[in-house]
Amino acid sequence: MPLELIMQSQQSVALELLEQSLNSYLNSLKITQIVSLILIDDAQMKEFNLRDRGIDKSTDVLSYPLFEPDDIDMPKIEQLGDVFISLETAQKQAIEHKHSLEDEVLVLAAHGITHLRGFDHDSPENWQIFLSEQKIVLEHKNAI
Repeated sequence: MPLELIMQSQQSVALELLEQSLNSYLNSLKITQIVSLILIDDAQMKEFNLRDRGIDKSTDVLSYPLFEPDDIDMPKIEQLGDVFISLETAQKQAIEHKHSLEDEVLVLAAHGITHLRGFDHDSPENWQIFLSEQKIVLEHKNAI
């Protein structure tokens, strides 16, 4: 399966549901490379955000691709990249959005995976790609 799920948070979340939903989603995208989804807390996320983006606060999701999408000379690797999600921030956002923590994590995971696939939300048109992918991942959860 293309998903590697790593739990580094004390927060409770339905890991099996996340794994099944995200593997279904990744398979539908024909992604065969491994995507690591690492679930962390706000303190860890704040460290990454400060180190990598110069922002001294937590955020919901950070993506780290292991390749450059436009680099045709780079040999094929088995891992697409890493997606880090703060479960503490995800829980707050789930409450704001009036849905489950699992739905919020799936939305954030789809967001991160879309970045790993080489997309950025630097225009309204590109933002629509992210919104579409977030809806699609929830459809995969609902089909389970």
